Amino acid sequence: MSTQLNTAWSTDDGTARVRQLFHATFDTEPTVFASAPGRVNLIGEHTDYNNGLCLPIALPHRTFIALTPRNNSQVRLISDQGALWEGNLADIKPGMPNSWVNYAAGPAWALGIDHGFDAAFASCVPLGAGLSSSAAIECASAFALSETDKDSIVQACIQAENEVAQAPTGGMDQTVSVFGADGKAVLIDFDANTKTLIDATFNDDDLHILVIDTRAKHSLADGQYGNRRLECDQAADLLGLNSLREARLDQLESLPPLLQQRARHVVSENERVTQAVAALAERDYVKLGQLFYESHRSLRDDFNVSCPELDCVVDTALEYGALGARMTGGGFGGSAIALIDSANMAQAIEGIRETSIARGFPEPAFLIANASSGASRL
Repeated sequence: MSTQLNTAWSTDDGTARVRQLFHATFDTEPTVFASAPGRVNLIGEHTDYNNGLCLPIALPHRTFIALTPRNNSQVRLISDQGALWEGNLADIKPGMPNSWVNYAAGPAWALGIDHGFDAAFASCVPLGAGLSSSAAIECASAFALSETDKDSIVQACIQAENEVAQAPTGGMDQTVSVFGADGKAVLIDFDANTKTLIDATFNDDDLHILVIDTRAKHSLADGQYGNRRLECDQAADLLGLNSLREARLDQLESLPPLLQQRARHVVSENERVTQAVAALAERDYVKLGQLFYESHRSLRDDFNVSCPELDCVVDTALEYGALGARMTGGGFGGSAIALIDSANMAQAIEGIRETSIARGFPEPAFLIANASSGASRL
């Protein structure tokens, strides 16, 4: 296999990297370390902000932070992927200039932190890949800044993303970044506000979740994601419902055609999550693969959030033996996942790479998604 997989850093490696960056920038030693993972959503897309169901896993790929509190209001931030930022607590708020600092410092505003701090960030979560690098930096920052309970951390990070970064996302990314567990997917019910760990150790059956980063960059703050959320709200309002979680397929015919499509995706996707949980319990991976592709078709045709690059890698993965494949994340670019066995892995990776290049798309990047632990102080 000539294409290299993107591998995660060990905790020791990530901590050493961020310690070195902190010391080189601030000429002192940090006092707090924390880390938080990116995520891959197995199924249940664009359901979180509709009070629905989703089934993500935390990635082994993480963002690491080294931090020292200050006794004044000054804030200094450095990233292994960005320039030094210097400001004050008063600068961190909704309406501040848009950059990586919104995600790195936004949780301080949401948590009501009353002191400045120096912080360094280093990450092996791919950027712009739809794998929640933003949630990883938010949750790592929040864990370093505060020792409050996990639910409060999640809510602060959602608030930071929605209000400071002005990305109108739901809460799936931050929830799994905090509550993820080794070998487990997190079944999140946003109506009941519950989180249930579901066994997701595919490699015990010689299967793997292959993540394919199309390198077609996406942004959840560019308006398209917000439009989908608005359309879902409009559909729920016309149906007289609090959210589309309460909708049934037989109710949707009264909606205008476009809103009917959007609602049909949400209603059917919630049902697919329920079926996927059952398939995992029964180790029925053929069924799970079918659900993956049904989800992709729904996101492509009813929700219109796929793109040619995503469709290409999904279709090619299936041609090379994947049991199922789908786009994952908000869409408009980013990544897809494929459920595939070891015997087909190398050939599929090369086939996807070659097909993408032949169609004039960027060369994809690949990683294996093993369900991993959530955020923590180190």
